[in-house]
Amino acid sequence: MDKGVGTSAVSRPRAKRTSGDRVKRLQVYRSWCKRCGICVAFCPKGALEKDPEGFPRWRDPKACVACRMCELRCPDFAIEVQEEGSTDEQAK
Repeated sequence: MDKGVGTSAVSRPRAKRTSGDRVKRLQVYRSWCKRCGICVAFCPKGALEKDPEGFPRWRDPKACVACRMCELRCPDFAIEVQEEGSTDEQAK
């Protein structure tokens, strides 16, 4: 008897896409970051670049749509995008 295992997709919550006018803060945990550049490579809008030391930084913060692809792809959990007024910010 088929119990439906594997027949339904589980959706994960996704970040809302916001306008480029929302203020975003980029948090890079430098002690965790190994400077691999995966976050920069996977940014669909090109909002990130590497600084002279190889750590990620904003190239164009207004281009960021808060998709959090950089967070999802980082193997070390060393990067975080926080939007002004997000629940993360309100909890602090």
